[in-house]
Parts: sequence; C-alpha cells; structure tokens
Amino acid sequence: MATDSRRSTAAQFFMEEDAAAGDLVSTYDKVVELLNEASLLQMRDTQKINKLKQVQQLIIHEDPTLLDNFLDEMLVFQSDKSVDVKRFVIGFMEEACKKDNEILPKVVPILNMLLFEENVNVQKRTMLCLGQLFKVIVQWIAKAKKVTDMMRQIWEMINQLKTKIISNLESENDGIRTHAIKFMECITLVLTKKTPDSEAAKNVPVIFSLDQIPEEQKFFKVKKLEEEGKNHVDTLLQFLASAHISSINLMTVMGALTAIAKQRPMFFSRVVQAFEALHVNLPPTLATSQVSSVRKNLKMQMLALLRHPSSADYISQITTLLTDLGATQSEVMKAMPKLDESKKRKSADDEPRSSKKIKREEIDADDDDIGMTPMVSRPEKPPTVDQRTTAIDITAEDIRPKFTNENVADLVLISMVMLPDAMPPHFQATYTPIAAAGTEAQIKHMSRLLATQLTMAGMGSGIAEVQRRAAESKEDDDGGTSPNLEDSGTSPKQLIQTVVGGSVSQMAGNLMDMKKPGLPIPAQPRKGIKQFKLANVTNTLDRDQVDQMMISALKRILAAEKAAIQGNALVPRTKILASLVAHIGGELKHLLQDFIFEDLRARSDLAFAWLYQEYANGRGYNTTVPSDKLTLASYDECLTRLLNGLLERPDHKEGLFSRLLLEAPAITDNAVQIMKKFCMDETRITQGMSIIKELIEKRPSQKVRFLHVLLDFTSNDKPEVRNHALRVVKKLQDVPDLKDAMEKYALIQLKYLLHKSPPPILFPGIKNKDAPKVWAEDSIKLCLYLYLGLLPINHKLMHELATVYTAATADIKRCILRVLENPVKGMGMQSPELLLFVENCPKGAETLVTRVIHILTDKAAPSPELVERVRDLYHKRVPDVRFLIPVLTGLQKKEVTNALPKLIKLNPVVVKEVFNRLLGGHGGESGTYTSPLSPAELLIALHNIDPAKCDMKTIIKATNMCFGEKKVYTQETLAVVLQQLMDQTPLPTLLMRTVIQSLSMYPRLIGFVMNILLRLITKQVWKQKKVWEGFIRCCQRTKPQSFQVLLQLPPPQLKNVFEVSPELREPLLNHVLSFTPHQRAHIHKTIMTVLETDPEEERRATEAKAKAETEQREKAEKERQLKLQREEEEKRRLAQEKLQKKLDEERAEMQRVARQNAARELASDVKFDQVMSEPMEVGESIEAESKNRPSVIPVNLSTVKVELEDSGSQQLESEAEAKSAAKKKAEAEAAAQKKAEAEKVAKKKAEAEAAAKEKAKAEAAAKEKATAEAAAKKKAEADEAAKEKADVEARIKEELAAAEKQQAELRAKEEQAAKSGDDREKGGSTLEEEEGDMEFVVMSEVEDVGSQEKEEGQVSSQEEDSPADVKESGKKTTRGRGRGKAKATVGSRKSSRTKK
Repeated sequence: MATDSRRSTAAQFFMEEDAAAGDLVSTYDKVVELLNEASLLQMRDTQKINKLKQVQQLIIHEDPTLLDNFLDEMLVFQSDKSVDVKRFVIGFMEEACKKDNEILPKVVPILNMLLFEENVNVQKRTMLCLGQLFKVIVQWIAKAKKVTDMMRQIWEMINQLKTKIISNLESENDGIRTHAIKFMECITLVLTKKTPDSEAAKNVPVIFSLDQIPEEQKFFKVKKLEEEGKNHVDTLLQFLASAHISSINLMTVMGALTAIAKQRPMFFSRVVQAFEALHVNLPPTLATSQVSSVRKNLKMQMLALLRHPSSADYISQITTLLTDLGATQSEVMKAMPKLDESKKRKSADDEPRSSKKIKREEIDADDDDIGMTPMVSRPEKPPTVDQRTTAIDITAEDIRPKFTNENVADLVLISMVMLPDAMPPHFQATYTPIAAAGTEAQIKHMSRLLATQLTMAGMGSGIAEVQRRAAESKEDDDGGTSPNLEDSGTSPKQLIQTVVGGSVSQMAGNLMDMKKPGLPIPAQPRKGIKQFKLANVTNTLDRDQVDQMMISALKRILAAEKAAIQGNALVPRTKILASLVAHIGGELKHLLQDFIFEDLRARSDLAFAWLYQEYANGRGYNTTVPSDKLTLASYDECLTRLLNGLLERPDHKEGLFSRLLLEAPAITDNAVQIMKKFCMDETRITQGMSIIKELIEKRPSQKVRFLHVLLDFTSNDKPEVRNHALRVVKKLQDVPDLKDAMEKYALIQLKYLLHKSPPPILFPGIKNKDAPKVWAEDSIKLCLYLYLGLLPINHKLMHELATVYTAATADIKRCILRVLENPVKGMGMQSPELLLFVENCPKGAETLVTRVIHILTDKAAPSPELVERVRDLYHKRVPDVRFLIPVLTGLQKKEVTNALPKLIKLNPVVVKEVFNRLLGGHGGESGTYTSPLSPAELLIALHNIDPAKCDMKTIIKATNMCFGEKKVYTQETLAVVLQQLMDQTPLPTLLMRTVIQSLSMYPRLIGFVMNILLRLITKQVWKQKKVWEGFIRCCQRTKPQSFQVLLQLPPPQLKNVFEVSPELREPLLNHVLSFTPHQRAHIHKTIMTVLETDPEEERRATEAKAKAETEQREKAEKERQLKLQREEEEKRRLAQEKLQKKLDEERAEMQRVARQNAARELASDVKFDQVMSEPMEVGESIEAESKNRPSVIPVNLSTVKVELEDSGSQQLESEAEAKSAAKKKAEAEAAAQKKAEAEKVAKKKAEAEAAAKEKAKAEAAAKEKATAEAAAKKKAEADEAAKEKADVEARIKEELAAAEKQQAELRAKEEQAAKSGDDREKGGSTLEEEEGDMEFVVMSEVEDVGSQEKEEGQVSSQEEDSPADVKESGKKTTRGRGRGKAKATVGSRKSSRTKK
C-alpha cells in the first residue's frame, strides 16, 4: 500500500486497468499473432507453414466465423517465394471453399493465375485443387435458388480452366499429364449419374453428381453435361491406347478408369475391354522393368474390378485375363464378387436378351471364301471407342468358330517365318504360361485377343459391320437405301494381316482354304523367253490422263503403307513419295498433305522427307536447273502447308510444330508470320516463345532476325504474350552479343516517346491513316515495357530514362511514374547506379527521383547511403521537403522536427503517409525499423510548432491525424503526452484541445484529466486566453467531476467562467448546497457570492443603464443641433435683408446720377449751338470740359463695388465664425462626454479590482464603441453642415435671380422713357451699359461667395484646428478677385465709350 501511494495517479490508474484485463487471449488475437509471425519474422519454410497450419485450424475448423476476417491475409501468401508455402495456400483455399462456398469468387481467379506458374509443383497442386473445387462449384450453383451473374462468371472461368487442364494431356511433362488424368477422373464422376450399383470411394466424401441436380434447376443442361462426361471417358480410353504413353501415365489412367468403372458401372464393359486390348498391345516404348510394373498394376486393377458386383457379366473375361497376368487361383477366387439370389436371377434373365443383341447378319461369301476371315481396308478416320469395342466383339465371334486345330497350326507356321533369332525382351517380360490351354474359356480369350489385334490394325469383320450399320443408320435418317457391301471395299477376297508379338506379316495371294495345309510356293521364271519392253506395247497419253495416272499411282503408294512396313520398304517408299511430290507438285501436294495429317504422329518422318526434298530441289542439289532460276518458293509452300496444318489442328502436340521449325533447313518469311500467329495463341504462348529462343540460340546466322521477332512481342498489346517475351529476353541477357542489340532496341522504343504522336510502327496491324494521332496510356506503355524489363538487369539504363523523362510531356511523365514500381524494386536501394542517379538528380527529373525513393523505401528501411544522398540533395540543390518523406526513418530526430512544419502543410494524403512512416506503419519483409520520433514525441512536436511557421488550422489537422491512429495513441501514450505538455512554460496553445480529444477517446482518463486541471490552476491558466477558453470548455464537458476544480478558482476567474458559460453556475451552486454545513464552511464567502450572483441579470442591468445614457446623449445632441440651425437661419435672414437694402440704395443713387448726366448733356448741346460762331479756343475748352465729365461714373461704381465686397466678406466671416463656434461647442461636449465616461469606467474599475483584466477588456470595448459613436456623430455633423451650406447657396442664388428680374424691369421702363429724343436715347444706352457692368460684378461676387463657402467647407473638414486662418485666406481671396473684376469692368466701360 505504501508503494502504491507513492505512485502517480496515472500509474495507479493503468495498473488497475491491466489487472482487470486478465490473461485470457481470444482466438482472434491468436490468429493475428500467428499471421504476424509468419509474415514479419524471418523463418524457414517449414516453420512458416506450421504457423499457417495453426491459422487454418483456428479459422476453418475451430472458429469458422473468422474465415471472412482473415481470408485476404491468408491469400497474400500465394505470392510467397517458397513453393511449399504456395502449395499449402492452395490447399487452404480448397478447404476454405469447401467450408464456405461464398468465397469462390475470390479464390478461383487466384487459382487461374497459379495454374500458369512456372513451377511445375505449383501447377500440379493447383490442378488437384481445381478438381475438388469443380464438384463444389457445381453443387453450389445447383443448390442456389437464383443463379447470379457472379455464379455465371465462376462457371465460365472453371470451364476455361477445365479446357486448359485437359489440354495438358499433351504436355511434355510426365507429372503434368498425370495430374491432368486425375482431374479428368474427378470431373467425370461429377458429370455422370449414379446408379444403384455405384460403389462409393473409400475415405472420400460423397461426390456430387448429375442425378442430384434439382429438376427445377434451369441453369445446367443435364444432358449436355452428361454427354461431356462420356466424352471425357472416351478421351481417357484413347489416351490409354496411345502408343507412346509413359508407364506412370499408363498406371495413372488405369487407376482412373477403374475408379470410374466402380462408381459408374455404365462404363464397366468398356473399361474391361480396354484393359484386354492394353494387355495385348502394351506400348513398345516401355522398358522391361516398366512392363513388369504395368502388368502388376493391370493385375491389381482387374482384381479390383472383379470385386465389384457389376463384374458378374464379365467374370470369364476378367478371370482369363488375370490368369494371363499371373494371378493364382486363390487370388481370383478371393476377389470373386458375392451375388445374392436376386442378382443371380437377374443376370440369368438378362442372358438371353444379351445374346439376342449380339446376333448379326451373316455376310454372304463365295464358295472359295468359306472358313476365311473377311477383311476391310483401313478407314480414313480411326474408329471411335464405341465402334472399336463393338468391332472387337463381332470379330471375336467371327474368329472363334474358326479356331480349329488345322487353322491354328497354319497360323503358327505362317507366323514362324517372321520370328526373330533371339527372344525379344518385351515378349519375355509379358509371356505367361497358359494354364488352361485348349479349354473353351481359353479359346474364347484367344479369339478376343486376336480380334483386338485385328481391330487395332483396322481389319476384321467387326470394322466392316460397324461401318455398314453406321451407313444404314445415316441413310435411314436421310430416307435413302442401304449401301452395297461390294462397293464399300469389304470383299472377302482381300488379304488378311496377322500381328504376332508386335510384327506384321502378309499372307501371299488369296487366303487358302483352311482345310489345305502348307504354304504357297512361288512359280519359277522360265528360261529362253524374250525380254519385255514397255515402249513396244504403250502409247503416248495426253496431259490429263498423265495427271490422273500420277494421282492414281500416288494413291496406290500411299495405300501400300502396311505392305511397305511388312516388307521393310518404308524408307524407300518415303523417298519415292518425297521425290515424286517435290518434282511434280500440283494436286499431289494436297494428297500427300492430307495423307500425312491423317496420322501425323506416325507419318511425321514422311513430312520431313518431303520438306528436305523441296529444299534440296530449291538449292539445286538434286537437279540440273540453272542457279539463276533456283528458288525456294516450292519449299516455302511446303513449309507453310505443314505449319498451317499443324496450327489449325487443335489436337496435335506442339512438340511437332517446334520440331518442324527447329529442324527445317531454312525459315522463310511466311514461316515467321505463322510462328508469330502461333505465339499469339494463349494456349501456346510458352511453347512459341521457347521456339523463338531456341532459334536465336541454334541459328547464329539469323539470330538478329529472330531476336527482332522476339523483341517485337515485348510491345504486344496482349499481357500474356508480352510477359512471356520479356521473360525470354531476360534469360538472353547473359549472351554478350545479344545484350547490346536488345538494349539498343529498347532505347529506340523509349525515344519514340519524344515524338509528338505515336509512330505507326507501334501498330503493325493498323494502317498509317488509321493509327492513333495522340499519345494514350496504352501506347505509352508499349514503348516502356522492354526498357523497364531490362532496367533491373542493367542499372545504367536509369540515366537515359531520366533524360527522356525530362523532355517528355506531362501525360507521358505520369505514365512513366505509374509503371516504374517493379523495375525499381528489382534494382534495390544498394544499386550504385541508382544512388548516383539520386545524387546527380537531373534538372526536371525531381518528381522521378522522388518516385524512385518512395518505391525503394515502401516496405524497407532506407539505407544510410540513400539517406545521405537525399539529405545532400535536399540541402544543396532541391529544397523540397517531399524529398525527405521516403527517408524520414533514417534522419535524426532534430532534422525531422525541423521539417515537420513544412511536412504538415502538404496534401493530407501525403501527410498521412508521413505519419505512417514516423509511427512505424511501413514495416516490410526485410525487418522492422525504428522511427526517429516516438508517437508521444511526434504529438508533442506538433504542439510545439511555431505558429509563425505554420498556421494553427494546419497543426490541428495534423494532430487529428495522430488521434486517428488509435492503435498507436493508447491511453498510456496520451497520458505521457499530456504530462510532458503540462511541464512546458508557457503552455502550448492546443493543450486543452488535446486534453478534450484524449478524454473523448478514452473516457477512463477522467481522473487523470482532473489532476491536469488542478495543476493548470496553480499555473494561472487564465493568463493565456486560448488555453483558458479550453479550460472552461473542458470543465463543461467533465461536469460534475469538474465542480471540485471550479471551486479551486479565484473569485474573479470563477465569475468569468460563469460569464462565458452561465449554465455551469446553477449546477455548481446546487453541488455546493448539497455539502454539509461543515463542508460549506471551507468555501470562501466571495466564492459563495459569485455562485449566488446571476451574471445574466447583472449583464442585463448594465446594458439597460448604458442604453439610457446613450439615449440621453443623443437627445441633448439633437437639441443642440436644432438650436444651431435656428441661429444660422436668423443670421442668414439678417444678412439678406442688409444686402437687399444696400442694393436698393445703390439703385436709387444710380438713377439720380443718370438723370443729372442727361440734364448736363442736354445743356451742353444747347451751348454748342451758341458757340459755333465763337472762336476756336472756346470750342477746345468745351471739348476739354466734356472730356472730364465721365469721371464721375467710375468713382461711384467702384465705391458701390467696394461696399458690396465688404458686405459679402462680412457675411462670410460671420457664417464661418458661427460654424467654428458650433464645432468648438460640439467638441467641448464630446470631450465632456468622454470625460464623464472615463470617470464612470474608472469608478467601475476601482469597484472590480479582483477582475481587473476582464474589466479592462470591457473598458476597451466601451472606448472603441464611444470612439465609433463620436466618429459617427462627427460625420453626421459634417453632413448636416454641408447640407446647410448647400441650402444657403440655393437661397442666395434665388435672391440674386429676383434682383436681376427687378433690374430687368427697371431697364425696360427707362428704355421707354428714353425714346423721346436723341439725347435721351444716349443717356439710356449709357445707363444700360452701367447696369450691365453691375450685373456682371454682382454675379462675380455670388460666384466668389459660393466658391469661398466650398473652400471653407473643405478646409474645415480637413483642418478643424485652424478656422481663423481659413477665414482670413477666404477674405483675401474674395477681395483680390473683386478688385480684379472691378478693374476689368472700368476698362470695358471706357472702351465702350471710346467707340461711341
């Protein structure tokens, strides 16, 4: 207890949690642990397989519900390098599909890929698995209520795989053929129906068959599937009878047929007869030891068939065959089936019926043919299995009565002619002493053996009968008649062939009567006879007859194949045929070709002889044709005929095709095209690429030609063709002469990417005009496949790739980056050329370098060399932080911390990748590696990022990504993070946010969080605004646990908490009231006061008081503005009256002066008449006097103008003074208001010393608001003043317009008065001119006044502190303008008088 008390709260918390967790480990955790060990740890294959076996036991047998969860993890191991691991995964997939059929859509595509693996053991295991899954798929679809599209796809895929596996019967690998036979056994049992006698296989689950398919199932066509099953049985029977079958395949197919016969008794008779034929015709290629093994196996299979209840009808055949094979009587009796009485009666009842079925029509024969076996010519096509089985029965029944002592003796004598000197090993190995010689069973057995030999050789009455029946059935269907036996080539006078011990002998002449013993003696030539000459008895034939005879001769030679074999003349016959056809050609080529392809395997030597003869003729070896006329056209035709024939036959073996190409004396262009077509076949790709490889290696003179054919396939649009070609190219890289040529070709292909459009050479099957004009992704990849395939072998090619990359377009660059992964992984990060490429990063290839580094470090820790080069590249050449992402785990802790602000600014996907690397999410097969930053250090580093380097929003996103990794950031990790963040000064801005997030992820951290909040109070958390807000929010989320923390706050801070979050006050108050009196005594009174005071009511009271004060100030301001407006209006009215009075006085004075001037001029005119008669001096004095008269008018006008200027300036000065006084008053009132508000604020500040910081905030807000209001008021005052000025200007203009109207009326009256005389007229004109000048002056004054007011308004709004200067400048401006205009008026008046 003492030790526990010394531990921290967090430590005690997690210790309690661990103790409660217990030691129990679930099955899920076991599976996870085993998978991690198998995938991450370096162990042997056996250890890995043991781990995976345990997983299989857990998720399939113990807890199948986990199969879905861990299926993908188990399927990942199918790409393991170990063959044993792959084979185990295939077995796992088989067991899993049997357990859960719904995973078949995932498993079958993987098996499709594994079937084409290079390793033979993987292929064989896949074939066995598919055989078992075929049953599962048929059962799955048959029992489904509705066949979905996915089921249809799976069925199509399994059918394709079935075709591929069956085609493996022609494979060159013995093991592949063996497993193909086993696969056919499985699917045959599924595609056939069970019968009551069907025997279930031991230790094998019940096999689903066609009879179990529901009748309402419409997807499967049962009849079609059943027919397919029968075809598979025929295929196995034909394979059993192959002449070149190996011993392993032979024993495997015997076992498969035995299993089929036991489980499907409908095929019992055919299997028994096939074994009989095999016993007589063992393949000649078997060695002595192999023959012994095959016979033992055949004996074992026959004993197994004998034990089956369905063997009752075949006991005599089986027992006789077993006796020949060396079985003892006890073994035979022990294996005899035990039949009950009902079955015996049934077999007895069926015997008469079966005998009736065997009956046939007797063939008419001549008298000379009695006792002879009729014979037929060999049919064009070999008989089918059913026909051969029936023919054996018919021939055996025909031969059996003829086995008399005389006939047997004759046969022995005839056969002894061909016996070898020494006993053949084959005969010695198969010979068994006859135990029951001469018995009826032995005779029957011998007749069947001989019938089998004859039927296999295409002879015997059974073949003729079968063909006759087929023809009858055909003609019955067509409505025709039966064929004539004589026309069908079944004459009984034909020769018979006998096969004894593998040799064939021909009987000379017609068959002798079986009653006459002895051999025919050839006649001796007579002496003295004249020599025969053909020319003497023949005539010249026309061309058509010659051609027809040549064709007939060729047909006869072709038909004499058996005779040539019997007479050891096969080689000369082959030479004759080859020379004849090569020399004549024409129709003979078609005949020979058809003949060869009828039995291609046995007549391949004839095909090669023909081909060589054509080549010899084309080169002039055997002819006298001039060299300039020699051509290989006929040879080319022969070669292409043979190749096309092999290509079009789906049932031939690819070995003959490859042999023909490899052994041909010359490969023509047409042959190359056929070879390309052969390679494009998906089922023959491997064989085709092997042919090209061997041609390159074995034909040095043409290796470049065939190499280009191979290289062209590396850019093929079919993935399978392209991949096979690339594999062959890689194998040829070790040849020095070929390496340079391949790299040169690859570089040419790569540089096609620098063209503006794809070159037409990339699309050989498309015309130039139809070729694509724009680079697409597929066409780009065609140029890259070969180059990237050679890149892992020759690392120097990386530099040229970078050169092309920098010059390519954006689409091509993106495509290069996408397909670069596998080649770069093949190079490895230890490659010197790759490190040099990173070190010397070409300009423009930065993205390429980054991609390469990412690929290298995707599942492995970066090497120190790579880290060093990337570091130098980042610091010296390309300061892009993205370069550092792949090598983050190799950098120092300080380097990662410094780069963190830049890293988290990147794309969120990239940031996620960065965190995965730093948090250890990229462990690969090469082993685990440590990160420079632990998860706790990473989160702390994010909190300590300077906001100046990265905005807070980005940092928050980064921390959210960390919290998303729940497996990494556990309770313990977050507790460590919070503990270290608490110890920092100042506190990180995001501290409380992290606390809240941690608490939301792990609610059990509540106690630890309360400790953190208490420590924050001691660190005066309220001094940091953001952290304080987070503190309050955390208290909101953790109530009521946070009530004790809130009670530890000082009263001002507690009050601020209630202001921010009012909903906390009432619960906290209730919590305190629930205390006992003793507990409440420990709470300070100020705290209780804060708790009991409702901050909402206090806030509303403060707002109401502030609102009332604001309304009072607004009302006083309105009254002041109204008073100023009235004063302004009164001043304007007085100024207007004064101006009007002066105008009236001036007008009266002007009228008086005008009248005086008129009177004086009238008097001067009278005086002029008097003095006309006086001397010249008097006239001059009068003239001088008249010149001095007009000076009175200018003096009076200038006086008027000066007075008007003075009155206008005085008015303006008075208005400016009024405005400045109003402004000063407003400023004084604003200052007084500000002072009052400042006093109130100071008073409030003094009353709330405990909450000084919050009060300061409120005061600042109040000041800002007051300043804004003052500014708004000033703006409103300026707007009102401008409006008032505009009103004054409008009024002045109206008054001036009225004055002008009055003056115009006065002028009109004066003009009327002036019409009375000339003198009066002159005075009127003078008056009119003076009044016009006055009007100009007045208008100028008005304009000056208006401009002055505008200038004053602008200056007052810009510089309110200097109204006196503005006013003074306004006066000077007005006066100066007035004087200038007055002078202009006087000058104009003088000029007008001078003109008059």
